[in-house]
Amino acid sequence: MEQNTHYAMPRIGDKAPEFTAVTTQGTINFPTDYAGKWVILFSHPADFTPVCTSEFMTFATLQPEFEALNCALVGLSVDGLYSHIAWLRTIKEKIVYKGMSQVEVNFPLIEDITMEVAKKYGMIQPGESSTKAVRAVFFIDPAGTIRAMIYYPLSMGRNFDEIRRALIAMQAADKHSIATPADWRPGDDVIVPTAGSCGVAKDRMEHQEGMTCHDWFFCTKPLSAESL
Repeated sequence: MEQNTHYAMPRIGDKAPEFTAVTTQGTINFPTDYAGKWVILFSHPADFTPVCTSEFMTFATLQPEFEALNCALVGLSVDGLYSHIAWLRTIKEKIVYKGMSQVEVNFPLIEDITMEVAKKYGMIQPGESSTKAVRAVFFIDPAGTIRAMIYYPLSMGRNFDEIRRALIAMQAADKHSIATPADWRPGDDVIVPTAGSCGVAKDRMEHQEGMTCHDWFFCTKPLSAESL
């Protein structure tokens, strides 16, 4: 009797599940091949579908911006390699959308016919579809740790401004030991870590050099976009 392998949903703080896969850019060993880089690993439901086409054109157009942020892009669907190749050729040769044309997708697109990788990452969600991956986005840091996840249903295209904003916010938190408030954008004020003692809290309220303290637990300070 055939036994199904069950995987727990990955969580923030987990090590990214490892796999070796065939892609449109050759075989990859994940996340080993990307050590020292951030990675956005994302899934899409199927090749030759309109929402996915708009997303791949957008990701490919933004790829230089992500590379400048030390971040690689890796896509996945449960289609085969030849379907991937044919679809990406069609995108480059025929599709014009929002001023984008002749868009060449140079980042790897994983072949996952067996759904092995998709299942490891919780991309197959039977309540939405048992045969297609949902639109999952995993942010994986240079140490191979999952730092954030976003899931979208099949019908909704992703917000690429938010994906880029989330990446920059996490990098800023790591580099400057800060947090980012609601609707933060690069260049906005950031949140200083909450005071860990009564003495620090009192000092902050009495001496707010370089900070604005709305109360002892809520202090902000400027952080220029250039310093990110």
